[in-house]
Amino acid sequence: MKALLLVSILLLPFTASAQSKKALAEKLGYPKDTKLLIIHADDAGVSHSANAAIIAAYEKKAISSAAIMVPCPWFPEIAAYAKAHPELDWGIHITLTAEWKNYKWGGVSSANEIPSLLDKDGYLYASVEEFKKHAKPEEVRKEIRAQIRKAMAAGIKLSHLDTHMGSVYASPELVEIYQQVGKEFHLPVLVPMNMIQLMAPQMLPYIDTMNNVIVDQFISAYKAAPADQWHVYYDQALDRLKPGLNEMIFHLAYDNDEMQAVTIEHPDFGAAWRQNDFNYVTSEAFKTLLEKKGIRVITWKEILATL
Repeated sequence: MKALLLVSILLLPFTASAQSKKALAEKLGYPKDTKLLIIHADDAGVSHSANAAIIAAYEKKAISSAAIMVPCPWFPEIAAYAKAHPELDWGIHITLTAEWKNYKWGGVSSANEIPSLLDKDGYLYASVEEFKKHAKPEEVRKEIRAQIRKAMAAGIKLSHLDTHMGSVYASPELVEIYQQVGKEFHLPVLVPMNMIQLMAPQMLPYIDTMNNVIVDQFISAYKAAPADQWHVYYDQALDRLKPGLNEMIFHLAYDNDEMQAVTIEHPDFGAAWRQNDFNYVTSEAFKTLLEKKGIRVITWKEILATL
């Protein structure tokens, strides 16, 4: 069995009054030692299968947050649902890469406005490495803004920003742009602080960590396990959860023909993976464990309201 491992990262919003992790719990009406958890679904808009699973998870009250990939073909479907459900928590999964073998997309901006972000066929690059090699910072800024504005124009009430495949962490210039755009649109942004400390410490001077709400633990599986053992990693992560602000991320979709075709030759985060995530997050066992551990599920909308 392949191990499921934990990635701990920090989350950095655009601005806040000087408030500690514990003060955030109190601002939300909880005791200062409360275990707060955002249950988040990535990749809304990437496919009909993903949209259907995320909508089902929301309607089962199994997740508390989701992030949308605006350039993807199935954005209109999830945008219509998000507009009809402003009470739910919707972020932008800033998308600057298109990793799947046979399923591609370009940017929201016109191709002549962002030529450095597109490959020879007019699609976003498949890897962060290729993106980093070619991307011009101001074209990245333009595309991030375009994705946010398109979502807002579609009637989506936004709560936060994060990024697909971590592409905005490819250089100090992009990290700065990402944070600047978050400030511009009054939205908190996701920054993988521990990963940067470990893998790219030269970027630390470009990250403003003062006077911001911090996510103590960002929980994301990145290796597969047998379906009957899928719960083990997440259960253990909940067992280790400490007071403060935490986020657990899931990649949801149904293991059907569509998602199998989208993720062909890509077992990690593939169709079976996403079905297993869906099965876990919507299970009674997960809900029961949250209650047993005294974990309070919150949203980015609630956090944004305190800033």
